[in-house]
Amino acid sequence: MAMREECKHFQSRTYPSGEVARFCELDLAPEAPWRCPADCNRYERRLADVAWVHGSLIPPKIEDEPDGDPQEISAMLRDAESVVDSVLPTVLEDVVRDEKKSKRSSFFRRRRD
Repeated sequence: MAMREECKHFQSRTYPSGEVARFCELDLAPEAPWRCPADCNRYERRLADVAWVHGSLIPPKIEDEPDGDPQEISAMLRDAESVVDSVLPTVLEDVVRDEKKSKRSSFFRRRRD
């Protein structure tokens, strides 16, 4: 089953580069952005969308699903997730360090004024 954009748990973000991230916020769609599980027991229609008719401002459709074995696609997505997970602690440390630096420097700026 294709990604259910009308699901309460579906999220879509467009970045300044034009790249679009589409995913299930509950991480229940292992083949996102192409497919949701057909028997997803957490599917809920978004209340704001019930009985609405969408005009021309609907976001672009999800890109075509890649050709290939579903097992290979799942493995590729798991590999991509593991790459992100492997750098996450380092990135978080950098963010915390940068926040501490900015707080420290703002403290000293206030004392000098």
